[in-house]
Amino acid sequence: MAGNDQAHMARALELARKGIYSTHPNPRVGCVIVRDGQVVGEGWHVRAGEPHAEVHALRQAGELARGATAYVTLEPCSHHGRTPPCADALVAAGVGRVVAAMQDPNPQVAGNGLKRLADAGIAVQSGVLEAEARALNAGFIKRMEQGLPFVRVKLAMSLDGRTAMASGESQWITGPEARAAVQRLRARASVVLTGADTVLTDAARLTVRPDELGLDPELSALAVSRPPLRVLVDGRRRVPASAPFFQAGPALVVTVTDSAPYPGHELLALPGTDGRVDLRRLLLELASRGANEVLVEAGPRLAGAFARAGLVDEYQIFIAAKFLGSSARPLLDWPLERMTEAQELKIVEMRAVGDDWRVIAVPRPAA
Repeated sequence: MAGNDQAHMARALELARKGIYSTHPNPRVGCVIVRDGQVVGEGWHVRAGEPHAEVHALRQAGELARGATAYVTLEPCSHHGRTPPCADALVAAGVGRVVAAMQDPNPQVAGNGLKRLADAGIAVQSGVLEAEARALNAGFIKRMEQGLPFVRVKLAMSLDGRTAMASGESQWITGPEARAAVQRLRARASVVLTGADTVLTDAARLTVRPDELGLDPELSALAVSRPPLRVLVDGRRRVPASAPFFQAGPALVVTVTDSAPYPGHELLALPGTDGRVDLRRLLLELASRGANEVLVEAGPRLAGAFARAGLVDEYQIFIAAKFLGSSARPLLDWPLERMTEAQELKIVEMRAVGDDWRVIAVPRPAA
């Protein structure tokens, strides 16, 4: 049974990944219902406010759900939100067993869903492919457990570790395949965050461009239906209202002083020091708005500030096969004097993306 449990949960996770671009602020969840060894129902959560994965799967299974096993990538919810509790739906359908990949970190659930099922006489199990399930919803889990979003910093550099010429020119270091990968990172994020330097130098818009996503039509439509919140960190209000960034749609501008707003955009004042925004306070604010994943696409100064503050959960570094030279700008503005100060990273993935390479790395905790 263990092998079958893993196989069916793997399918549930595959379904859950279909919601990677659209479920914000909810977690990505998939469900598979199996009776007598045959899959009789499948479903996945598409977007907030719509039926959860279990409901879709139960509708497909119909009467065949009675006595069946339901495989769910996250503990079924037990509370009334914008939709009724999924635990109650499973009980009403008469399923005989529920296997969850992991317990829901949401304090409103946190084991209550599994308890509701067990109290109804349904056999329950949790922990099947839990690591994969946690990785899929790392942002939701962190927001529930720590009140902070998962911060992913995207960087593009040459082989000699440079991100732009001394003039600031940086378009384009990497090729079209790498840029498509970045578009997908934007599409999955709750927030895309940048700084004044990037907006001023690159005329950046930080939008999701459907023609560059490289997705099938269904996923592409979902990706553009829920664009991420674009956030500009501009402590000194250096970016003019005429910048292309502001012409690309509503944005949140974060400054250190409460001053005149930008028409059509939200202004958030977060007092900091030396004209610099308090980044941790900003992340707490974004989490309070439901942000699960924040993608930082910024120059060495702002990206370095996140790194120095210990606020980065993951780096995605795209490496181009070219040299920019010793006068070009560094990857991060992070002056370190001794080897003992170096930030150690664990590389979790490295693969070719077109003519470039992508390295995914996470900070190792200090010893």
